[in-house]
Order: sequence, then C-alpha cells, then structure tokens
Amino acid sequence: MSFWLILFAVLLAASLGGTFYLITRFHRFSFVEKMAEKHKALSWVIAALFVAAIVALSALLINVWSAIVILLHLIFFWIIFDIILGYLRKNYKEERKHNIEGVLAIATTFVYLLFGWKFAHTVYRTQYNLQTAKDMGTDRLRICGFADSHLGITIDGEKFAEEIKRIEAENPDVVVLAGDFVDDDSCRADMVRACQAMGEMKSTYGVYYIDGNHDKGYYQSGRDFTYDELISELEKNGVTVLKDETVLVDDKFYIVGRKDKSDDERMSVSELVKDLDKSKYTLVLDHQPNDYANESEEDIDLVFSGHTHGGHLWPAGYIGVLLRANDAFYGAEEYNGTGFIVTSGISGWAIPFKTGTKSEYVVMDVYQAPQTNQ
Repeated sequence: MSFWLILFAVLLAASLGGTFYLITRFHRFSFVEKMAEKHKALSWVIAALFVAAIVALSALLINVWSAIVILLHLIFFWIIFDIILGYLRKNYKEERKHNIEGVLAIATTFVYLLFGWKFAHTVYRTQYNLQTAKDMGTDRLRICGFADSHLGITIDGEKFAEEIKRIEAENPDVVVLAGDFVDDDSCRADMVRACQAMGEMKSTYGVYYIDGNHDKGYYQSGRDFTYDELISELEKNGVTVLKDETVLVDDKFYIVGRKDKSDDERMSVSELVKDLDKSKYTLVLDHQPNDYANESEEDIDLVFSGHTHGGHLWPAGYIGVLLRANDAFYGAEEYNGTGFIVTSGISGWAIPFKTGTKSEYVVMDVYQAPQTNQ
C-alpha cells in the first residue's frame, strides 16, 4: 500500500504542476487568443475553466483519482505534440497558425484512455501450460485463478457472477482467489451476490480464498459490512478460507494459503511448508508477489499472486519492480525451480482504466511430465 500512496502522491503533485501548463496551452486556441486582444484577463479565465471542466466532469462521472489520471495523460500527450510540432515548425520555418498540438493531444488522450477503459472492463482469458515431474494422481490438473475483483470498481456482484460462469465453463479442478476480493468501499449487496456465485460454481475440488491487503478494509466506515461478515459469507457458500494454512486436496496436491504481507502475524513460508510431503505438488497462494527468494527455496512448485493489477497504468508496474515493491508485476517466470504467476486481476483498484495490461482470469493447466528411465 505504501508504494501506491507514494505513487499517487507523485501523480497528484505532477497534476497540480501540469495544470498551469495546460491553461497556457488552452489559451493558444484561436478563439481564446482572439478574446485576449480585448479581454486579456477573461481569456485566461476561459482557458482555466476548460481545464477545470475536464477535472470536474471526470471527478463527477468517475472519481477523483480518474480525474487526475486523465489530466496527467492530457499533459503528457500535449508535451509530446508540443515538442514534435515545435521541432517541425522550427525545421521548416513555419509559424504556428492553429493549435494542432491541442487537437492531437485531446484526441490521443481520449482514444488512449478509451482503450484503457475497455481493457479494464473486459475480462480476458489467459492460459498457462505447466509441467511437473511430481505425481498428482492425474495427467492434468486444471487450476483456474483470479484476484483483485475489488467489487464496485469495474465489476459489481452481477457481473462477477457472469465471470464466474465463464470460469465454471472451463471445467476447473480447483478455483483459487488470490486476494482483494472486495475493496474499502464495496457494498454488502455486491459482496453477498459474489459469494453466492462462487458457492454455486461447480469444480472438482472447490474454491480457495486468501486475503488481500484491501479485504480487511483500510477505512471500515466506507463499507456496510465487516471483515468478519465477509469471511462468514465466503464460508457459508463453501469457499475454503486459508489464513497461513495448508490443505492436502484429495491426497493428491497441496494448496498453501498465506496471509497478506500487510498482516504483522504472518508466518514465514518455511514455517508453513516444513511438514509437507515434498513428493506432492504444492501450490502457494500469496497475494503480493514479493517473497520470491524465500518461496523458491522451499521446493514449492507454483506460486500464484495478484495485487499489482499487471501494472494497472503504464509504467507503474516497472516502477514497482524498480523500487522493489514487487518481485514481478505480471506474467509467468521460473526461479530456482519454482514457477511464479502474477495475474493482472479481474478488475482493479480506484481507477477504471488499464493501460499496458488488461483484466483477466487465468487458466493454469499443470501436466504430468513423462517419466524417463534413468
């Protein structure tokens, strides 16, 4: 959470600094410049009102954080087109007659974030094929996983139920939810409907859930249900809640559910798996992907995480890894024999745009590797 607070503080500061820049750019539109010939002060007020209108409408129609995101993208694209067209005019010795930069910046921002809206609100299917030499008691184990539904941002209870039907159609052996099922201001009706949907879903070995950093709620006053009520509703609908706990599923494979990193009482991964039969396949659910070094030392086969939202807004994911807030922000990799998969999430937190990533659920097919004679 601290990484996101720092990031949003930087975004807020940048948006405030860029506001003055945008006012000067809007002032370049011909009708505003013409007004400035007779009413200079009024022309600057009109330019400022354009910027204020963008922020206010974005905040009212979406939310404050989205208004900041839209403003920052507009600033970024306007600077880019200012540089490009400024260079071309200087190179070809032409004077500026029209505010082409402004038209291009506004159009590019709109189209770019329109795609970002689509990628946030459309849930895609992502497939991973894995192999193991361990005996799972089956030739293929199908694990369907998702995280970060953050109910109420881009997905409400009914839409969540629709996505659960899609996951059910995959014929999963097991379904795992890697945290941030709800958000700080999710409503009870959405939470209850989503829990019911998971209770109605058919899978061979059931549904398993771990906490994310938002599930307990940073601001309890923003929700009309408690964390205990959330857990009760999950368990009432047959969802297995794991809090630093391990389950041996049908004597075939382990599912290890870790408490979120934000929990001060979280056990180390070595404590959690020390008594497990290492000959059996082990899947670890860990909301935040930032304990790779320790997890890769414990003969764990696969670690499934969320939290990063695939970076959410480019280039936040790269910044998170650079600042070591996370070991990875999206996709699959292998480290010291342990596989790690980070999902971009079925939704996201606060901002209903995803740029450079998409919303998804994940299908992880684990195949029994052919045995070789030594």
